[in-house]
Amino acid sequence: MVAKMAGLLRAVGAAEPAGASTTDLARAAGLTRPTAHRILTSLAAEGLIDRASDTGRWSLGPELYLLGAAAGNRYDIIDHAREVLDELSRATGESAFLSARRGDETVCVLTQDGSFPLRSHVLHEGKRFPLGVASAGLAILSHLPEREVADYFARADLEPAWGPAHGEDAIRARIRSTLTTGYAVNPALIVEGSWGMGAAVFDRGGRPAWALSLTGVETRFRPERHEELGNLLLEHAHTLSTRLQARK
Repeated sequence: MVAKMAGLLRAVGAAEPAGASTTDLARAAGLTRPTAHRILTSLAAEGLIDRASDTGRWSLGPELYLLGAAAGNRYDIIDHAREVLDELSRATGESAFLSARRGDETVCVLTQDGSFPLRSHVLHEGKRFPLGVASAGLAILSHLPEREVADYFARADLEPAWGPAHGEDAIRARIRSTLTTGYAVNPALIVEGSWGMGAAVFDRGGRPAWALSLTGVETRFRPERHEELGNLLLEHAHTLSTRLQARK
């Protein structure tokens, strides 16, 4: 039951800020609609989610904000990351993002729009992707120990949901490229014409716990610009890693 509740909460979070219907949330969490409705009603009674009276759509509730504020003292890196993200966005002109690893997924926790008027809208705060999907998840996966990478592929079959470009062989090829350059590249594998690049951010133990990424339209991510963007990502990821490792 706890796993089902957690799955629904994640689905509600991914639907922010517009919210989602019971049917959509049930589908996202892999539950029947009656089961999803029963759990959502229980979560609403505890203030963890809200339901709009006019649309019937579910969204995150005030109790989650209070819980998040309490957890922030231990887990929050936003204050450390905001300045770095702003600088990265200004230096490149592209939209910049911070994503955190949560188990076998990444979740976007902070965004900064770029100055270039055309933008990709694939990534936003609360958006989750499996490791190896999108540049942030690829950057993190690439820097995990090989044993953990093998274990991940043993339990995660990405190809049915994400297509042949996300089979194990294809992702491992991109992992090798990422380890060569230091930065990950997503060549419009999720949405046509929307490119992304990412670099891992490391915790005190030297593990890839977060990632900085840039997204934009294909014309802004031509091959001749990859090295420039990649080096800026690595520079800012190193700065953030150093700040996080030095915090008390």
